[in-house]
Amino acid sequence: MLALERAGMARVQPDRRTLDQTQDNAMSDDVYVGFNHDKHGMTQLGRIVLDGWLFAFIPESEDCAGWEMGRMQMLMDRVQDEWDKYGNLPSRLPSELRQRHAELYTRAMELARRKGWNPELDEDD
Repeated sequence: MLALERAGMARVQPDRRTLDQTQDNAMSDDVYVGFNHDKHGMTQLGRIVLDGWLFAFIPESEDCAGWEMGRMQMLMDRVQDEWDKYGNLPSRLPSELRQRHAELYTRAMELARRKGWNPELDEDD
């Protein structure tokens, strides 16, 4: 599997996977399926949405469903620029943001576990 496919950022050709497997992809027809329909939400794109919420780049009512790859890349760039200010460490966030990060990620991880996500890294993560 290509790294871009694992990240949910590349469309997989239908003949390479079964229908059930393609339904798990975060991208469908080169658009993001949205955090709420993501495989489990803890994909690379799902975490970009979470961080978009964290830094108030997008409202929590926006799950980015239907966003094309270019738009997702712009959000990813904004998120990365903001994380760079804090050394990419939640512990360096101001207390209000650190609290919000903990709340967002706790909820997201609970939801992901209910959807079958295992936080143990494997060859597909």
